[in-house]
Amino acid sequence: MRTAAVLGTGLIGTSVALVLAGRGVRVHLLDHDPGRARTAAALGAGTDEAPDGPVDLAVVAVPPAYTAGAVADAQRRGLAQAYLDVASVKAGPRRELAELGCDLTRYLGTHPMAGRERSGPLAATADLFEGRPWVLTPTPGTDTEVLNLALELVAFCRAVPVVMDADAHDRAVALVSHTPQLLSSLLAARLEHAEEAAVRLCGQGIRDVTRIAASDPAMWIDILSANPGPVADVLAAVADDLDETVRALRALQSADEEERRGGAAGVDELLRRGNRGRDRVPGKHGVAPAAYEAVTVLIGDQPGELARVFADAGRAGVNIEDVRIEHATGQQAGRIELLVEPTAAPVLTAALREHGWSIRQ
Repeated sequence: MRTAAVLGTGLIGTSVALVLAGRGVRVHLLDHDPGRARTAAALGAGTDEAPDGPVDLAVVAVPPAYTAGAVADAQRRGLAQAYLDVASVKAGPRRELAELGCDLTRYLGTHPMAGRERSGPLAATADLFEGRPWVLTPTPGTDTEVLNLALELVAFCRAVPVVMDADAHDRAVALVSHTPQLLSSLLAARLEHAEEAAVRLCGQGIRDVTRIAASDPAMWIDILSANPGPVADVLAAVADDLDETVRALRALQSADEEERRGGAAGVDELLRRGNRGRDRVPGKHGVAPAAYEAVTVLIGDQPGELARVFADAGRAGVNIEDVRIEHATGQQAGRIELLVEPTAAPVLTAALREHGWSIRQ
């Protein structure tokens, strides 16, 4: 691939462009807002000048509702030899393209499973896709050269290609991406008018669950409008579970011992189902999740503290598998959980104590 055009210079489009430009591909940045294209160009993602002739690959990075129209317009203009989109839904745009009479042999629907709470070109980063699944939805009619260009792009981005049927993809993202956004927002909405005393008690659990509730509503309306049916199906099943859980919790208030036992059993089963489901979420490097032990370190909220604790862990020869940070409410301090292999936990604990760190048991 020597030339490319990126249509839409938001988070995903600009991140793709940064990767391609870094690989020596001449990238042309196109956007309905010229200011965003200029911003992306200033970041080193390419040029905001239109190409002189057809480029090798056009990457359409616009909201799902506009994807088919953008691909169709690009094909009519002869913008590229091959076209792919990176929208978060796949079946709808393909059907629209067929209805518009587009050349589907030169088109491939794709979806990089990556993103951030922030949007726009200034949020873009060339490492956004590293190690992330990148779904490809070819059909028997997809031209081999188009598929090869898509695989080349995925390789440039250091992502992991995953081939799926378009409808299966949309059902999958409804479960693992779109519904979690709504559930996070639903829970965060409970905080809007909560008493201040309750909000001050927020800890890491509520922060974890509501993190993605900070996402851009306009972006999510576009996404959910393109995949409402599968998302509604998942939410309906969740609603059934919620009804059962409410009944079980009410039973725990009963004066009848048998009812309380039934309520406890219902809550217990839900929690155990959650355990089993969580165990299926891929862990590090996409393999089965490993059991790590947490070493909790108390740190001050000041420059250099994280660097020091990581350096001391490195000198102890311990590999940190993951890290979680929890800030203390109303204090210039916090704690970090260093997740390590169980056999490494005693070694790390002793080494950090030796270097003066306070370890929380």
